[in-house]
Amino acid sequence: MQKIKRIFICAVIILACFLLETTIFQKLALASVIPNTLIIVTSSFGFMRGKKEGLVIGFACGLLKDIMYGNLIGFYALIYMMIGYANGFFESVFYDEDIKLPLALISASELIYSLVIYICLFMLKSDFNFGYYFGHIIMPELVYTILITIVLYQIILHTNGMLEEEEKRSASKFV
Repeated sequence: MQKIKRIFICAVIILACFLLETTIFQKLALASVIPNTLIIVTSSFGFMRGKKEGLVIGFACGLLKDIMYGNLIGFYALIYMMIGYANGFFESVFYDEDIKLPLALISASELIYSLVIYICLFMLKSDFNFGYYFGHIIMPELVYTILITIVLYQIILHTNGMLEEEEKRSASKFV
């Protein structure tokens, strides 16, 4: 029962962040960019819950983005899966109280995501204006994502903490 509840809550978080990204933040775009809330979710679950859950959450986030915006099903899913899995390596050094590691990991994830998008969607089509792309898209999106991370990460952290506490209580009943 706890696993089903976790899956449902994770799905709600993913959907809520996707809706935030595609509705409210579209209206609040700064410098024509919006924050990447799905990177925040993928990275957060990666370093909070480990490689496997980061991979699964990344797949769900990427597939949602593929279905809505992608020309190829699986392109974004693969990128998000790799990001979620890579963040899972930091589960052992993650502490709830410290926000420096999550900010650094989410920033690095956003930067890697943007560079992969540039290489795959622009550079391979002979668009070599990296300076413009970096200054007008990558950096503003990175800054905006970091600002939103400060709020959104706290919500994800609190929700994960509540779920873990409930799972511990449920497990202690059977011991």
